[in-house]
Amino acid sequence: MPLAGPLIDSFGRVHKSLRVSLTDRCNLRCTYCMPEEAAFLSGEHLLTSRQIVEVVEVGVALGLDKIRLTGGEPLLRRDLMDIVIQLGQIKGIRDLSLTTNGILLKDLARPLLLAGLSRLTISLDTLIENTFSRLSRRQGLDRVLEGIAAAKEAGFQGTKLNAVILKGINETEIIPLAAFARQNNLTLRFIESMPIGADPWDRQAMVSGLEIKKILEDMWGPLIPEPDQNPHAPAMDFHFADRLGRIGLIMSVTRPFCEQCDRLRLTADGKLRNCLFSLQETDLRDCLGSSSDGNELKLRFRQSVWEKWEGHEINSARFLKPERTMHAIGG
Repeated sequence: MPLAGPLIDSFGRVHKSLRVSLTDRCNLRCTYCMPEEAAFLSGEHLLTSRQIVEVVEVGVALGLDKIRLTGGEPLLRRDLMDIVIQLGQIKGIRDLSLTTNGILLKDLARPLLLAGLSRLTISLDTLIENTFSRLSRRQGLDRVLEGIAAAKEAGFQGTKLNAVILKGINETEIIPLAAFARQNNLTLRFIESMPIGADPWDRQAMVSGLEIKKILEDMWGPLIPEPDQNPHAPAMDFHFADRLGRIGLIMSVTRPFCEQCDRLRLTADGKLRNCLFSLQETDLRDCLGSSSDGNELKLRFRQSVWEKWEGHEINSARFLKPERTMHAIGG
């Protein structure tokens, strides 16, 4: 294991991205993410804002330059603005973004932009209230749409929408969702359903990225691959011939991007995960606040990265589903 240089694993992948979960709590209960009656961490088990900043500072010193705040629902975190402001002051962060379900975004979009947030990703699986309630076990589609509008009005650029499509639930909304993205000149990313939620995963209920691509092309003609694809991003990006809106396909099941993966995840209680589907975690919390110039923290970062698997093995008989569901890992 290298003790100097970039964060590299045993397969030669250099890691540049960290997803930081601020809380496991959420104001929705999406079926593909969490159980209907979830048990959440108590406040004392969450990393403090100071601890979050410390982890990120050490990660950036090791070469991480892309930070995404997640949850749960990160907008539920009361000290969110303070966290964003502090992270925005760390030299070396190239991109500071946040993923949200949009429920609370209407009143927070502009403050987040002013605090230093670079970009937003907003979950939008449906444009129909009944379907929204079925998927999220809550109501609030109108608030999500208001949040999307508020992000645009605030001045956020490059906003992305995420949609998980499930057969028999929202597969008829592929075209309406894409039309919405086109009308608002947004990027819409379709994410294949993965075995990470609370409900038993049914591969047959998954709508593959290629199936979605065909539906879109039958409506609007060939999707044109973006020439500047990020080799480390999970999505394959396309644009329409008329350049209205963009489409991303995240095909973690049918076309895994493990070979180029450069991301790590920090859970809300301070565990570093080198893969969404990892069965092991590295505890960072007990070495935070020490006076060792972050040396122990740096070592744990390196150990976690070095032990990363070659791939998630979803398509292998050896695959084991992680004990934590998505909301507890960090979306």
